[in-house]
Amino acid sequence: MSVKPRVLVAHNDTPQCAVDKLKEKFDVTVMNKNWPTSQEVLSIIKDYDALLGKIHIDGAFLDAAGTRLKVISTPSAGYEHMNIQEIKKRGIKVGHIRDVLSAAVAEIAFYLLLGAIRRAREGRLLLEQGKIEHGFQWLLGHDLVNKTAGIVGLGSIGIEIARRLKSFQVSRILYTGHKKKPAADEFHAEFVLFDTLLKESDFVICCVPLTPETTKMFNADAFKKMKNTAVFVNIGRGMTVDTEALVHALSNGTIFAAGLDVTEPEPLPTSHQLMKLPNAVVIPHMGSQTVETRNSMANAAAQNILNFFEGKPLLYEL
Repeated sequence: MSVKPRVLVAHNDTPQCAVDKLKEKFDVTVMNKNWPTSQEVLSIIKDYDALLGKIHIDGAFLDAAGTRLKVISTPSAGYEHMNIQEIKKRGIKVGHIRDVLSAAVAEIAFYLLLGAIRRAREGRLLLEQGKIEHGFQWLLGHDLVNKTAGIVGLGSIGIEIARRLKSFQVSRILYTGHKKKPAADEFHAEFVLFDTLLKESDFVICCVPLTPETTKMFNADAFKKMKNTAVFVNIGRGMTVDTEALVHALSNGTIFAAGLDVTEPEPLPTSHQLMKLPNAVVIPHMGSQTVETRNSMANAAAQNILNFFEGKPLLYEL
């Protein structure tokens, strides 16, 4: 009788549907914490053939794993928590869940955009303070209709955002990145330089992953190039933004408002200036947090592991 491969599931709140999928084929251990430290996983990983979890993985972790670990699957689209080069150098397959959460994150982008452009947080603060007025021009925001939308990073999330923008009757969709995307033809999006996008867009939505190139790409210079009526939305990664520059831009009217699902630092301290600004709508990295999407993310991560041991390509291999 052959011995089943052993799979370590690092988070005990991993949806049961994914755990059950793995248990059909493997000997599965689920750790007893929602979010164990890398050190806690490192202490037992040498006994497992596969890992499902979002864990910081570096050379020391892989040294502890030894030669038994064959595949790693993170239930996230981002992978900056892993040293991909080091993992591959050791012949370990590594996968993520790139496209599974795109629709949910696109929905959050619109929540943030609408909240920011219509001054929802400012209105709520005034409501709580009993300072509601009824003047014809009190607390005016801006329309989306007939505006120019700028998407920085037209990957799967950016594409889902662009599809939804059309229903809001924006007049133009601009995007920027390394190259033109054939998918952009579906919604007649225009490929432009980053500076052009900043200058011409009424709202700018950041969808890029964190890389050396994108780190703090939204800095003081970038915000100065935007319209003073522009809204900035970030559903990518917090470190793509110079937080101090954003606070300054929001405080002095360089830009109109911001909607943020991701920040630097993350989570924001309760005393942070961004938390105090009435024109900043900030939520705690909730883009993929729906029941349906989290189930799909976990299932896709589990399927990566199943595919590996069945000799098939991973669904989403890095």
